[in-house]
Amino acid sequence: MNQPVDTISSWDILVIVLYFLIIIATSVYSTISNKRNTVDSYFLAGRKMTWVFVGASLFASNIGSEHFIGLAGSGAASGLGVAAFELNAMIVIQILGWIFLPVFIASSVATLPEYMNKRFGGNRIRIYLSILSLILYIFTKISVNLYSGALFIKLALGWDLYYSVLLVLGLTGVCTITGGLAAVIYTETIQTVIMIMGGLALMIISYLKIGGYQNLYLKYMDTSNINMSRPNLECALPKQNSFQILRDVSDPDMPWLGFLLGQTPSSIWYWCSDQMMVQRTLAAKSLSHAQGGTLLAGYLKILPLFMIVIPGMISRALFPDTVGCSDPQTCMQVCDSPNGCSNIAYPMLIMNVMPVGLKGVMLAVMLAALMSDLTSIFNSSSTLFTVDIYSQLKKNASNKQLMIVGRLFVLFMVGVGIVWIPVIKNMQGAQLYIYIQSVAAYLSPPIAAVYLLAVLWKRANEKGAFWSLMIGMAVGLVRMFLDFIYYEKPCGQIDDRPAIVKNFHYLYFAVMLFWITVISMIIISLLSRKLENFRLIRTTYWTRMIADKRPDETDDYRILNQSMDHNSEVILNEMELKASKETEVEDGVRNECLSGLMNFVCGFEQLRQQKGDSKKFQIQKQSEAKRRIENFYSLNQSKKSKLILNINLILIVLIAIGLYIFFSIPPQYHIFKNLNKNSTYL
Repeated sequence: MNQPVDTISSWDILVIVLYFLIIIATSVYSTISNKRNTVDSYFLAGRKMTWVFVGASLFASNIGSEHFIGLAGSGAASGLGVAAFELNAMIVIQILGWIFLPVFIASSVATLPEYMNKRFGGNRIRIYLSILSLILYIFTKISVNLYSGALFIKLALGWDLYYSVLLVLGLTGVCTITGGLAAVIYTETIQTVIMIMGGLALMIISYLKIGGYQNLYLKYMDTSNINMSRPNLECALPKQNSFQILRDVSDPDMPWLGFLLGQTPSSIWYWCSDQMMVQRTLAAKSLSHAQGGTLLAGYLKILPLFMIVIPGMISRALFPDTVGCSDPQTCMQVCDSPNGCSNIAYPMLIMNVMPVGLKGVMLAVMLAALMSDLTSIFNSSSTLFTVDIYSQLKKNASNKQLMIVGRLFVLFMVGVGIVWIPVIKNMQGAQLYIYIQSVAAYLSPPIAAVYLLAVLWKRANEKGAFWSLMIGMAVGLVRMFLDFIYYEKPCGQIDDRPAIVKNFHYLYFAVMLFWITVISMIIISLLSRKLENFRLIRTTYWTRMIADKRPDETDDYRILNQSMDHNSEVILNEMELKASKETEVEDGVRNECLSGLMNFVCGFEQLRQQKGDSKKFQIQKQSEAKRRIENFYSLNQSKKSKLILNINLILIVLIAIGLYIFFSIPPQYHIFKNLNKNSTYL
């Protein structure tokens, strides 16, 4: 791979060191200040996060290094179309907050497979979804993040791939193992601030460098660097609709009908039924804070269009011979990939336009994105394995065992990530982000369909859910394997793939797969026996407020719609009983831990009452904790909170629709209507 034009200075290194010190200090602080000795506190941060932390964590968990590499790379390769995924997420995140989350909260679950177990009974759906999620985490999220992060680090610093990735994995694992979700959310909040500040700085500098949006259009559409004598040249030319987001129904990149109907199920899976994202909202102290978090994340999703996609296009305009290379041999020399080098668009921009010091900031941004995604994946994987798999295999596992297993599984995920590095190193593909979306389109629509029907259709049953998942998985795997076997050829070579792969866009396939699953689930559910009535209590949108006691629940404080006084008394009694049990566990653990350091890392700090604490102070702390649980499980919202949240919901939907419309109209009709030039670009 070619060395960068500019290099990292000592000031840049200092900025990177300061970044790591801030992240480590934040993680240590949250580790010390937060209780981590229960499953609820470790995996759900004690359910006490406010809307700012929830929203920032959602955004940081989503915007990983693959976004900076993949979104900018797709922007460089095919224009604004890839921004459609970000605008779609603005709306789908609110579906989580207003439709799915009230049900998940009412059902009092820690993981989404646990919800499926509560909704349908049996364990096969729960275990299947957990295993599938872990597989997806390993082979898509972890692998893609490591690849994109290593790509940037190697280009920017010239470090060995393995050393740089091992360092990041090690720091990420430490932050996750010791601190639990609280440490993850607090560090992700810091990383969100760093990402936004650094990304906006690069955006402004790159806009000034290119000379404005109109100059970007002229230089992006310039073809003077392309060898026009080569055969099959179409793939190398800038697309005429590059400055439109939604395009013709037959467009090979972003067909508007396929996107709206096909990407939405994939987005529902990612935002509404994927453990990594939903876990952040379940950590909120109340439904209002959770919905406020989804709104904040929705507003932040406006940024990638301007902060990542358009700078990626600027990178191609500034470096057409490297980022915009089209000859396979040239591309191999530039970035070790014959399919194109658009994935280096963002790193090239950083290394060539950012001044000293700010290069270090942007490297910290990339490390922040990489680590935030990996910490989210590790913590969510630990939760899935501990709650949905290990606890099913060992029914009587103690609180101590669950905590240790959760931390050990993080180490296992780190090990798998390291072993997978050689495969990542040889991974190819010109548009990393499109690869991610296509894999999701083959596997996620069945999951989204089942969760949608589980929440919205009371007649759905276990047989319908399970067998529709099996049918959807079989159909999706066939198409995915066909894509792996008949991969897209480098630019200039004849595309001899079968028509079903070449002409059947993955977004349209996602539409078909989604409806196959929906129809299968409806038919099988109607032909089989109805579920017991208690399975519907607080597990669908229509029954979330039912106050009846379920036979599979023993926690009386979770019963909804009771008077505040009675409910408070029940919660207080339950908390006192729980505290008594935890104290007994702690007394046993104190004698078993090998050392104070191990005790600290494991999270089994002894709950000692300070002598100076007054009885009044203890009662006040109990009352505050009781009120947090009460507000969270009762789904209570004040009229003022509901009004503010609903106004912002309408506003964010209107903003997303407005951006879709504005950037999908051909630019010569609005932005460039007064552009005077002697060219045929418009």
